[in-house]
Amino acid sequence: MANLLKFLLLKYHAKELTSKPKILDMTLTDNQDHIPVVFRKATQCLQLVFGMAMKEVDPREHIYILVPTLGLTCDAMPSGGQSLPKAGFLVLVLSLIIQDGDFIPEEVVWETLSRMGVCPRRKHSVFGEPRELLTHVWVWEGYLEYRQVPDSDPVHYEFLWGPRAYAEISKYQVTECLLRVNERFSRVFPPPSAEAVREEEEGP
Repeated sequence: MANLLKFLLLKYHAKELTSKPKILDMTLTDNQDHIPVVFRKATQCLQLVFGMAMKEVDPREHIYILVPTLGLTCDAMPSGGQSLPKAGFLVLVLSLIIQDGDFIPEEVVWETLSRMGVCPRRKHSVFGEPRELLTHVWVWEGYLEYRQVPDSDPVHYEFLWGPRAYAEISKYQVTECLLRVNERFSRVFPPPSAEAVREEEEGP
């Protein structure tokens, strides 16, 4: 599956199409029965981690392209190199805030993400330095707000949705995205509360 993911992400960066035969070649399995399983797990990983999905642009020839699943433009912003898409990870962080209300303590975020192997001061193979990403990069881009909890002693911080997140994605979209991921993550990211969905339907 790792080879298939690498292949698809390279195609995404190069803005190239790919075909079903090439995708099948990348599964590297002699058992044809395993191919659907590998492909399903790969597509789930693409959506959960990278916020991407496979789109069939030519059903007759089985030609595909990798496209963002949500309206977030964070991966389209200039960077210092060829970075991996991180929209899926941003959606997970936004979902944590939904679960806790309008804001969430920083320590709760890291406690949850650490269960996924994403630790605040440990470089991640996909997300780089997670704390830098959450407290600086996404704050600067407007996707998150990172503020000191009033009157906290010792000082504590909390995360909120930023103005750009509200402009590009809705709580309903976050809900739909989470419902499509592998159910093994449901214990970490349970469905948003009825209150969160009701607030989204009622609007600001």
